[in-house]
Amino acid sequence: MATDIVGNLKVARKPKLSETVVDAIREQLRSGMIQPGQKLPTEGQLTEAFGVSRTVIREALATLAASGLVEPRQGAGVFVVEQISTAFGALTSEMGTKDSIALNVLEVRLAIEIESAGLAAIRRNAAQEAAIQEAFFEFDDLLLKSEPTGPADLAFHRAIASATNNPFYVEMLDVLGRRAIPCDVTSPWSTEIVQSDDYQRGLQREHLAILGAISAGDAETARNAMRLHLTASQKRYRERLQARQSFYKSASAVPSNK
Repeated sequence: MATDIVGNLKVARKPKLSETVVDAIREQLRSGMIQPGQKLPTEGQLTEAFGVSRTVIREALATLAASGLVEPRQGAGVFVVEQISTAFGALTSEMGTKDSIALNVLEVRLAIEIESAGLAAIRRNAAQEAAIQEAFFEFDDLLLKSEPTGPADLAFHRAIASATNNPFYVEMLDVLGRRAIPCDVTSPWSTEIVQSDDYQRGLQREHLAILGAISAGDAETARNAMRLHLTASQKRYRERLQARQSFYKSASAVPSNK
């Protein structure tokens, strides 16, 4: 069981509901109860089967997709991949163990997503633009309900990658998966700060600039909006990392009572 350190005590952290769902589905994959290529039950069926909310199911499915185990198909559902990529699975597993890797992930996203935003502005069709808009408004809806926005955030960026009509942009973003979204409560780098209402409203303003440029077919503005969005995330994360390092340095300097 995961632990959080408080002072000198280790406090057991209860697994999140989405983690429980992920573990259960992984076990069914390992046992052969769910076969490669098989369609998973609908969100509603999974919600009923596990006795959790749709948000929990969406978080679990996003985690499984990030691990390369399942893939969503627009209008068809979520399917187990035919050939599970152990290399991608190993990569995403390793990424979750090192906080410092977060900045590297954002650097990779800058390389991928700036151009994907520009291409989406040029190449998107009506259905793809609608998918980007739906993810944007889903983020808004979750924010109003004070529910985790991570899945909608990832869906927004993934929809932009899909709108490039180059499947490799989607594939690369899927490798990063939920670890690419620090405001996702399932992210290894999630904090109370990044889950705050003010923080996420700031993200949504940046999303709106990206969406507006793509809808206008303005590739250069779309690239610039994505660059500003991701570099702002880099800056925010560096500040959090520096603050955390300063805190631990200060704590280690406090004389022991022994």
